[in-house]
Amino acid sequence: MQELTKLPAAAGISLKPEYFDSINHCLETNIWFEVHAENYLIQGGPRLERLQDIARNFPISIHGVGASLGGPEPINPAHIKRLTNLLNLVPTAAFSEHIAWSGTEGNYLANLMPTPVTLESLNKTAHNIQQLQEALQRPILIENPANYLNFKGDMSEPEFMMSLVRKTGCGILLDVNNLFISANNTGIDPQRYIENLDPASLGEIHIAGHSADPIEKDLLIDSHDNDVSKGVWDLLDKALSHIGPCPVLIERDANLPTFDVLIKERNMAQKRINAHKEVTSHE
Repeated sequence: MQELTKLPAAAGISLKPEYFDSINHCLETNIWFEVHAENYLIQGGPRLERLQDIARNFPISIHGVGASLGGPEPINPAHIKRLTNLLNLVPTAAFSEHIAWSGTEGNYLANLMPTPVTLESLNKTAHNIQQLQEALQRPILIENPANYLNFKGDMSEPEFMMSLVRKTGCGILLDVNNLFISANNTGIDPQRYIENLDPASLGEIHIAGHSADPIEKDLLIDSHDNDVSKGVWDLLDKALSHIGPCPVLIERDANLPTFDVLIKERNMAQKRINAHKEVTSHE
């Protein structure tokens, strides 16, 4: 098995086709990009070719949303085959997936449903992670969900995540925006959540913008369509204090700003990473 990630301890951004041409003029150093795997599970074509070109010059992280790792069934073999083919075509510095379930009995739900934090679910999810890692021949990073209800289980969510790490050798992608949303919606302590994660298991961090539900105003939605909020920036600082310098991604999937505007937000994340590098070097 390879190391958890080959990404630099730097800030990256979500790569959308709208930004392809802008990347040719990108002057930032140590930047990396992340794409959703399911947008590139194709046999060829100009979009895949552009991604391959960019991967020759910048580190690429591939982020899956459709494996249904936390579902009640094994992963669809056809999906695994398509993912394996993609990673063979595109040099990949890190691969990540969600701890969620998104399909059952051949039906795709087009959503990331919550995975029960139970012993039964733990064993099924661990099996799916191992199955995917064996096919990809690399450890994957698993992402914590955004929670909208406080489900009871056999353990806490960070205990569930760390148990999966110990059972499978995978790593963790800590989505700080998801954690902020979960803390708001369900009342968990985000600082305690972070402290219960082993820093050595962390391979990547996500931050993003969120929005309030239009009806239930106190409920936050993981919308990825706004600037990163102050609360998420503050929680990122707490995460970096515990983890140390780490790859941090600015996720933006809707209401896309210009590339220059997104780069400015990316540079705000880079300053925070650099500050923690300085602290680490003086310890």
